[in-house]
Amino acid sequence: MSLKFRIQEDVKNAMRAREREQLATLRLVTAAIKQKEIDERVELSDQQVIAVLDKMVKQRRESLEQYDKAGRADLAEKEQFELDLIQTYLPQQLDEAELASLIRAAITELGASSIRDMGPVMNALRGQVQGRADMKAVSQAVKTQLTS
Repeated sequence: MSLKFRIQEDVKNAMRAREREQLATLRLVTAAIKQKEIDERVELSDQQVIAVLDKMVKQRRESLEQYDKAGRADLAEKEQFELDLIQTYLPQQLDEAELASLIRAAITELGASSIRDMGPVMNALRGQVQGRADMKAVSQAVKTQLTS
């Protein structure tokens, strides 16, 4: 079953169960997927759907951080719910050891030796870690390994 189909089925189940918050979040997800399909005039693959979900997770994390700083617990709670629900559709997250191993392999494969090689390393890693790790954290880890 494709990821997109699974999300659509969950929308139907949320409607039947009258789960308002879950339904609202899932509708945001389906709207983002449809918008991407319309913009690019293609049917999104699972990998492309994961990229959309990853972007939504990043947005929710940034909003959550801002709401926490502003002391808006009500909005932060809503963002946290959305974040948790969206993350259920993403693949298993990489732990630090797995991520470090992938980064070392990419650096070795490309022969990267300085911070100037960060772009090609990130491009090589993007397909492997998309949706499985926060790209900001990946970037920081690559930078650390290239400078040490």
